[in-house]
Amino acid sequence: MIASILLRFARKVVEGVLSQLGGLINQVTEQALNPMNQMVQAVTGGVWVGKGADAFVEEVQGLMMPGTTQITETIGIFSKNISNAVDVIDQADSMVNNAVNGLADVFGSIF
Repeated sequence: MIASILLRFARKVVEGVLSQLGGLINQVTEQALNPMNQMVQAVTGGVWVGKGADAFVEEVQGLMMPGTTQITETIGIFSKNISNAVDVIDQADSMVNNAVNGLADVFGSIF
């Protein structure tokens, strides 16, 4: 009984963490990646021209954007791994419950 309550509580905590991770992905996208895309589009659209502009676009597209994308991908992988861990815990809990119920049936039939 207590284990079941603790497991439900833990699941709610994990769901909260997963929700926060999803929010982080959105934040990184909205506050970093999207503005970088807008800056690159503005520069390539002619707002800034010359070698400095070309170097800026190259730096943003070649270093900053891939790094930012890597951050969102890492958060996504972390989130998926947490979900997989929860699935493993659920399967183990189910297996334990089935084993306990099976033993209870065996002992019930003996006594």
